[in-house]
Amino acid sequence: MVQTLWPMALAGAVLILSSCGPKEPAEKKLVIGFSQVGAESAWRTAETKSMKDEAAVRGITLKFSDGQNKQDNQIKALRVFIAQGVNLIILAPVVETGWDPVLQEAKKAKIPVILLDRSIVTSDPGLYVTHIGPDCVEEGRMAARWLVEKLNEKGNVLELQGTPGSAPAIARKQGFEEVVKEHPEVTIVMSQSGDFRRSNGKQVTEALLKKAQGERISLDAIYAHNDDMAIGAIQAVEDAGLKPGEDIIIVSIDGVKAAFEAMAAEKLNCTVECNPLLGPTAFDVVEKIMKGEAVPKWTKMSTRWFEQPVTDELLNSRHY
Repeated sequence: MVQTLWPMALAGAVLILSSCGPKEPAEKKLVIGFSQVGAESAWRTAETKSMKDEAAVRGITLKFSDGQNKQDNQIKALRVFIAQGVNLIILAPVVETGWDPVLQEAKKAKIPVILLDRSIVTSDPGLYVTHIGPDCVEEGRMAARWLVEKLNEKGNVLELQGTPGSAPAIARKQGFEEVVKEHPEVTIVMSQSGDFRRSNGKQVTEALLKKAQGERISLDAIYAHNDDMAIGAIQAVEDAGLKPGEDIIIVSIDGVKAAFEAMAAEKLNCTVECNPLLGPTAFDVVEKIMKGEAVPKWTKMSTRWFEQPVTDELLNSRHY
């Protein structure tokens, strides 16, 4: 009996000793720093939610910073991420220029950077790995093509620009003007920034409508660089005793649910979609970079436009 128990006791001792030995290190959780522009629009809020939700699904720690539409705040956030030694930085830049110094710091720390939805102008494209976002110039072209046809190639347009110096504002203006220049009887008679904000869109439109009235300029259409400003413009048009969507044609960009509601109410005529749900694509790219796989310099998102009438099915399908 003693002889039978001895091998079993020895095996148990070996098992105990082996369990006390060194273990294989657990795989480290990815830590990503995300510097967001702010929360100036429904589109921006939807993008932030998409990023946070997708990070949670994948078990990634996302350090989030709201830049409150100030570049200085974003630069400070990036420096904090670098000091914390995050695995990767995602930046949605408020403006195009002025990023080189802090991105050089990230490069020196060997922290890869992804640009989200907005691009930058830099002397060294190697400061970021890829830009994930739409072709904002083409968005402007699409809005212009639709509007030119709707106006029968003749009319005066009021333009509500986005944040000065931001990539979407620059590109959406460029694309729109490219198409309009091909149609001499379509003219941008007034243009001013509404900073991508609904309240600003309303205030700017109110002021420009009064100016147009004083200078006896007829306004046939409004082109807004985003839906939030367009919705503000709709309020201003109504306050002026006019019918938005009828007396003044309105086209905008983003494709948020509020825009579809405005189209269903026949107040907004058209919106060019710019999908903010970038989380899944962004973190697919993150995982490829972390594995050392090559990614394109521009991960381009597709776009399309929608116009009246809007069905209940389409309206109910919008999740942002």
